[in-house]
Amino acid sequence: MKYNRILVNKNEIISEVTYGAYYPMLTGKYAFNAVFTGEVDYTIEKRAVTLVPGSFIFLNHDTCYSSRIDSPVEVNTFSVWFDPEFVRDFEYTNFSDERTLLDCPEVFKQQQPRFIESIYTLNGDVKFNLLHLARHLEKGTNDQLLLNEYLNHCLINYYSLYHSEIIRREDALKFLSCATKTEILRRLSLARDYMISNYNKNIRLDDIAQMACLSVNHLLRTFKQAYQQSPHQFLTKVRLQQAKHLLKNTDYPVNEIVDIVGFECPSSFIRLFRNSFNITPGQYR
Repeated sequence: MKYNRILVNKNEIISEVTYGAYYPMLTGKYAFNAVFTGEVDYTIEKRAVTLVPGSFIFLNHDTCYSSRIDSPVEVNTFSVWFDPEFVRDFEYTNFSDERTLLDCPEVFKQQQPRFIESIYTLNGDVKFNLLHLARHLEKGTNDQLLLNEYLNHCLINYYSLYHSEIIRREDALKFLSCATKTEILRRLSLARDYMISNYNKNIRLDDIAQMACLSVNHLLRTFKQAYQQSPHQFLTKVRLQQAKHLLKNTDYPVNEIVDIVGFECPSSFIRLFRNSFNITPGQYR
């Protein structure tokens, strides 16, 4: 087991490589939890989610959750736990007008930010910044000014992603009430996370709809509006991405990967893979 942790004011940066670990009843800070390799099971309030390789989740400061690792392969995780005041100050200073910042620096601070909690793909600027921060942690860097800049960029990148993945999708929903849009997208995020967490299982549409507390028809209509694809198309993409990861990082035969990621037929998997990435699984490997 390899475990590194550093404090940056009241924020924490944690890197861990292990085969097994259990952390119960975590709460009190905003949690940016990412998985580079392996899988981590989370219990968030009363729901179970799994972070697969190359994914992360951002949890609110008052969310109570537990994480568990029990894996035959090495699991590499990276977390940033943000102090609530750090996040509130970040949002205030980045989204308030200049007059408010100059004349009333404290009086008009907003309430504590809250986010729709959802699993995201770890790529682009978010991944680039996080990997650089991980390298500094491994080297034992304790330059507080430098680390604070990285934490600030973590939030800049997350807010940008949140706007494109959540706010933009809320706007795409065809409801008049903003509160209704927010609630529907929150439920769709539960459905989406359920598919990501159970991508290798035989998932029924009824199960997905039940997880989201929506009827099947309501789920199909609103999911298409928000994500521009059906739940089945989304699940297929998740399975194909996990297949790419296994092809690149393991020696499993293609037929075995087909079973691992939840496809039923090797020929249909090869066809879908080629149509999606313009290359066969064998050529990709």
